[in-house]
Formats: sequence, structure tokens, C-alpha cells
Amino acid sequence: MNKTSSSRKGPRRKRILIVDDHPMMRYGIAQLISQQTDLEVCGEQQDAQGALAAVNASKPDLVLAELNLPGKSGLQLIHDLKTEHPDVGVLVLSRHDEAVYAERVLRSGARGYLMKSADAETLIEALRSVLAGRLYVSEAMSARIVDMLAGRGPATVGSTVSVLSEREFEVFELVGQGWATSEIALHLHISAKTVETHRLHIVARLRLKGTSDLTKFAIRWMRAHDGG
Repeated sequence: MNKTSSSRKGPRRKRILIVDDHPMMRYGIAQLISQQTDLEVCGEQQDAQGALAAVNASKPDLVLAELNLPGKSGLQLIHDLKTEHPDVGVLVLSRHDEAVYAERVLRSGARGYLMKSADAETLIEALRSVLAGRLYVSEAMSARIVDMLAGRGPATVGSTVSVLSEREFEVFELVGQGWATSEIALHLHISAKTVETHRLHIVARLRLKGTSDLTKFAIRWMRAHDGG
């Protein structure tokens, strides 16, 4: 074999795992990535549990994940990946308003946030940016973060709920989606009593009058901030 020809192989393509509960979305993203000379899809999953197993099996360089997933949320997936696979980058691609979710996602350990309304070129730019070790958010969100750090503005447009812990925020979202206490407990694998405790803490943190006000406020908030 000619040594010169055998040494001309380019650098290894960066491997990307796609995690989204919509098959057509996964298909479209995979087709886009497959057209790039430096990137490849190493797997697709529809939920957090499958994603963790796939990371163990396929060793991706980056996980591209939605926040709304069956079972564990995307935020919990980010926490698990940061703990179990700290070298794997995470870029969130979601329909939710970045002004509300981007900061929380970055605090959880992701390296970037992009809304699904972005074009294909921007998605590829975001992937390459995170793979290169940089953070990625839109220019508008970057300006908000700089203002926040400089003390010139609130953390996010959704700063009212930024005081909530990650678990409280999960409960808040589910309350806003109309879930009952028993359903939330089953979904989050905690007791109904723990859910009620979280609800009381949320009421106190948001300075609401009671749990009935929490339900009304959460529903209004989710309608206002749901990118769908």
C-alpha cells in the first residue's frame, strides 16, 4: 500500500448523539449533520434513559438534546451527563424561549442553547462552537448575560421563576401543564408528600397567596413562555 495515500485520511469526524422525542425532527437534523465533512451522527434517542445508555455505548463528543422528553426531563439529563460523562458536551435545541431557559440550562452544565426556530447554518455553527470548547447562545442572549453579570438587568425575562431550584422548577412546569400531585409524584419518582412540600416552597418563593394561586400562575406562565 502506498504510504502517502494511507496517510491522507482527514481528522476524525466529531460524533453527535441526537436526543428528541419527535422522529421527524431527529431525521431532519441527522440529514443536515450527515452533509458535513467534519460531523457525523452516532445515534438517535427519544428519551433521557435511552440517551444515557447510548452515551455509554457510542461515546459521542456531543449530545444535542431537547428539553421536553418523556420520563426524565432534558434538564435532568444534563445533570446526569455532567456527573457521569463530564467530557461530553451538551447543546440544547429546544422550542422554548431562550430568555427563560438558556441561563438555567447553562447553569445545569450544558454548553449552549439554541431555539428550534434557528436556521440550519446557525445549528451547524452552534455544534462546531460547542465542540471547540466554547459556549454558544444567540447574540441577544449573550448581551442579556453580559448585562446580568454587569448588574445592569435581570438574569432573564423569566426572572420571576429564576429563584426556583431545578426540582422546584420541574414541579412548577408540570403544575402549569395541568398535572395533578399524584401524576407529578409518579413522573418524578418522588412521593406525593414531597410534591406538596415543593409546591409550598414554590408558593413562598414566588410570594403567592396559596397553592390555588400557584396553579393559576403556573398555567399562565407556561402559556406565555411555551414556544409551541
